[in-house]
Amino acid sequence: MTEVQARKSWSRVAAFLALEPNVIAVSTAMFLLALGENLWQKFLPKYLQALGAPIRAVGLFGSIEDFLDGVYQYPGGWLGDRVGRRASLLGFVVVAAIGYAIYGFARSWPWIIAGLFFVSAWSSMGSPTLFAVIGDALPKERRAMGFTVQSILKRVPIAVAPIIGGLVIARQGLVPAVRALLMVTIAVSVITFVVLLRVRIDRVEGPATNVLGVWRSFPTSLRWLLVSDVFIRTCEGLVDVFLVIFATTIVGISAARYGVLVAVQMATAIAVYIPAGRIADRIGRKPFVIATFVAFSLFPLAVVVARSFAGLVAAFVVGGLRELGEPSRKALIVDFAQETIRARTIGLYYFIRSLAIAPAAFVGGLLWERRPSLPFLAALAIGLTGTAIFTITVREEHAG
Repeated sequence: MTEVQARKSWSRVAAFLALEPNVIAVSTAMFLLALGENLWQKFLPKYLQALGAPIRAVGLFGSIEDFLDGVYQYPGGWLGDRVGRRASLLGFVVVAAIGYAIYGFARSWPWIIAGLFFVSAWSSMGSPTLFAVIGDALPKERRAMGFTVQSILKRVPIAVAPIIGGLVIARQGLVPAVRALLMVTIAVSVITFVVLLRVRIDRVEGPATNVLGVWRSFPTSLRWLLVSDVFIRTCEGLVDVFLVIFATTIVGISAARYGVLVAVQMATAIAVYIPAGRIADRIGRKPFVIATFVAFSLFPLAVVVARSFAGLVAAFVVGGLRELGEPSRKALIVDFAQETIRARTIGLYYFIRSLAIAPAAFVGGLLWERRPSLPFLAALAIGLTGTAIFTITVREEHAG
């Protein structure tokens, strides 16, 4: 193949996958930090327990995580709009790296909660700006594919890293292994910082709109999407931090096998991403979002009825199907947002959503104390309610 042919082939692939340079930069950054974080993140509830945390503290950790995910969103979006995409993302990486260090040197579980305030800077503060870059760089008809590529590059490490983390834990023991893996994540964050220097997005000068003004800009369909999303993420939040405990304690599988389950979940998600994103850009987002919400609802039921590793594998396939319409849902949010306040709109959306679901993990812990299956069954009912709300109320044609 000649150099000219190679360039033409790459151009076709780039056009198909919406690989605009800024999209490549932020997607690569997401890939790198996802690789670093997922070496240990799925095992963090067990790490908390090893540092002396009772089950209520594990639930409290999950609720604080959701709370921070909420309160950090709007400030992160504000910084993304006012300071600029690149400068804000660089700052978020630095703050997150401080959090990884706190996790790594922690000698008791309260330090993990303290470190969470720093670690969440990337995953929560950075989220609106990462979304906004897709909206800035791509036209509406290519955004679902842009989010698809971003999601794949974020989730490939989620399929691989927990297996590596589980093997390291099996060899070295939980606490020393997690601490070593956190040091690896700090090194990865340095590389991520360098990659983000390549982001080149012109800052859009918008009005000095306050939070109330941003809320008023939400079209009705975006508000209903938010309501349904709160139900769905409450469904997830009730059980998420307890999945590893249920699998390793109730079903009785090893940490390494749990890493395999996470890989199965991510492999399923990756397999459906590209066809779903491509079709969604052509026929519309709504059917794929409905399919995603149904999978969110059924995943807790599939886990709680599993009584073997094979049963958990089937359940985590359902968990992977939760990602079927996630690029479409994200594209819908960006479609509904006004360009000049895009990052703030995304930030406010996630601010409200995360605050609303913040108590879910703690409530899940209380339900678990009564019977471990209860949070999973409650999640099923709440998820189905959210699915019905979205199906009835959200009209995609109102996207701008």
